[in-house]
Amino acid sequence: MEKIVVNVQWCDKNFGASLSDNVPGAVVFTAKTFAEIQKEAKESLDSHLGCMQEDGDDVPQWWIDGDYEFEYNLVDATTVLRAYEPYVSLAAISRATGINQHQLSHYANGLKQPRPVQRQRIIDGIHKIGHELLAVE
Repeated sequence: MEKIVVNVQWCDKNFGASLSDNVPGAVVFTAKTFAEIQKEAKESLDSHLGCMQEDGDDVPQWWIDGDYEFEYNLVDATTVLRAYEPYVSLAAISRATGINQHQLSHYANGLKQPRPVQRQRIIDGIHKIGHELLAVE
């Protein structure tokens, strides 16, 4: 199964995304929410495939067969925080990570970018919250 990387970045008031190099041509799209980006990835890919076939371009067989899956690469901390804000607050992430909520707000609004170690703490904190929610019975 082929993996298609969807590079996602928060762009002012929308998410912007592009598909990886294993998809011939350039495919870029935007959406208001991360959930919409996930839906738009499939629709944009299908539309691009149709155009390529109409033009007589070479199309990889795995793509025609649908033998692929999307992998989402949230390129920075702003994108991570914006993607999951419908499900978890900055206050909750602050409690899970020990990172000051005011600092998280700066990251979420793109005013500052965290160091890689700090970005990983944010991701680990979101995972911790998810694990705790999964434990609810």
